[in-house]
Amino acid sequence: MRRLNYHHLHYFWMVARQGKLTETAKLLSISQSALSMQIRQLEEDLGHKLFHRKARKLELTEAGQIAFSHADDIFRRGDELRTLLVEGQQTDLQHVRIGAVATLSRNFQEAFVRPIIDRENVHLVMQSGRLEEMLSRLATHSIDLLLSNVPVQGDEEHPWRSRLIARQAVSVIGRKEKRKRAFRLPEDLHDCQVLLPGQGSEIRNAFELLCEQWEVHPRILAEVDDMAMLRLLARDSTAFAIMPKVVVRDEINSGFLVEHATLPGVFENFYGVRVRRHFESPIIRELMRRPAEDFLNPDIE
Repeated sequence: MRRLNYHHLHYFWMVARQGKLTETAKLLSISQSALSMQIRQLEEDLGHKLFHRKARKLELTEAGQIAFSHADDIFRRGDELRTLLVEGQQTDLQHVRIGAVATLSRNFQEAFVRPIIDRENVHLVMQSGRLEEMLSRLATHSIDLLLSNVPVQGDEEHPWRSRLIARQAVSVIGRKEKRKRAFRLPEDLHDCQVLLPGQGSEIRNAFELLCEQWEVHPRILAEVDDMAMLRLLARDSTAFAIMPKVVVRDEINSGFLVEHATLPGVFENFYGVRVRRHFESPIIRELMRRPAEDFLNPDIE
């Protein structure tokens, strides 16, 4: 039986992580043609195509995903072996890579990973970006899990496994100021200034539908895709922000911001998106099993 060429496997592993031959060739200080030849030789040895080209990027085939999963484990174990023999340190370090769409609440992300932050045997990597970019990283196993506030539909080409892990009602949030009476829905929304998530978000669509039903017309002061920026604007303006409480959890706890009202039937949903893997991290399974209350109200005992 012919033995696997681990030199070729390492080149394949690097290309799969980068997604582009040109960038990987520069990192490895070899020509692109030489790198392509090494990948072709590995494909011939394994009897399967490992990549297919899509636009200007390389995407893993089903066989490529299996090969990458094994390669990732092999080279991680190699790093642990070097640590043990060269540096004299035993390690059972587990690498966990979690991505998130850029619009997702930072508070939610922190609450999700909180159980593993202080574990000495866990190396946590967190990344964020546009949904399409993060799904591409998920497909190439550059991340183990994607946290998203929009649902992701899988198909034969992209076998995403999207699961609803939490949901929270959306509220009218504002600064704590003296009011003659309590905030009333729907009349107090009419002609008031509001801060909204960007066009196309689930929250924005549901809020606009509710306003149509109520026949109220708030004035939009700003519309912001990024929840971190929406949080800052809610703190620094007198407008009402339409958002879930988890985004401004600290400000509400301190009393600087208050929840004036909860919008009926309007929710932000939080999803965990994975792809089917030969090896799935036990830590990811552990995090996905936690109840939603842990993510949304992590400070409640």
